[in-house]
Amino acid sequence: MVLSLALAFIGSVVTVLLASAAVVVRALTPIAGTVAAAFGIVIVVFAGVAFLSLLILFVVGSTLATRYRFAEKRERQVQEGKRGERGVSNVVAHIVLPTGLAVAGGWNPSLVSPPTVAVLYTSALAFGASDTLASEFGVLAGHARSILTLRPVPPGTNGGVSGRGELAAILGAASTAAIGLGLFVVTGVRLPSGYLLIGAATLSGFVACQVDSVLGEVLENRGYLTKHGTNFLGMLSAIAIAAAVLAAAGALG
Repeated sequence: MVLSLALAFIGSVVTVLLASAAVVVRALTPIAGTVAAAFGIVIVVFAGVAFLSLLILFVVGSTLATRYRFAEKRERQVQEGKRGERGVSNVVAHIVLPTGLAVAGGWNPSLVSPPTVAVLYTSALAFGASDTLASEFGVLAGHARSILTLRPVPPGTNGGVSGRGELAAILGAASTAAIGLGLFVVTGVRLPSGYLLIGAATLSGFVACQVDSVLGEVLENRGYLTKHGTNFLGMLSAIAIAAAVLAAAGALG
């Protein structure tokens, strides 16, 4: 449902302020902050406050994870950016699909029903959180293995996984699903079922994180994909998996 003009204006102002704050604290580069603000405005206008809030919390969580033991990550040369900031390519890879879902549901609910949009949107961000936490905590494990061959690889290698990283991936997906459910319930967003949202988003977010690792090892390491292209396809797979879960439950609309 598209917001009224007054609410849309307020939401847009808040989005710009938050994106500016992200730039000030160096969570985003200036260009990335501008792009994030533009997409954030579209999301809040077409989908509402709960959807924007979930996106904001994803960014905050990702920033905190990125800054965790950052000096150690920089020493190992596995850090994000120069100071932990994320650039425009990273932002676009993680925000295009959620924004598309928000627009589709807000512009034409008969095309994609609000309950379906809520689950798919949450699943997309659950993947983002799962992938980010797996990377940021996994590189600190001190060891990793290829997701395909299980051979030891240096931490931070595309396709490398560790027990710590996998645990972080599960927690990232599950926490995003739980927070999304809370936001949707409080703001009155229609859902197919709270249990279904939690299950679909957690499962799709975590499994898609593994898909991302496979794509990283098979395609990114060979130069066929960039890091952000891998992230985009990983998020797309999360949406597809969540849609399959909804279809199996007879709740895809």
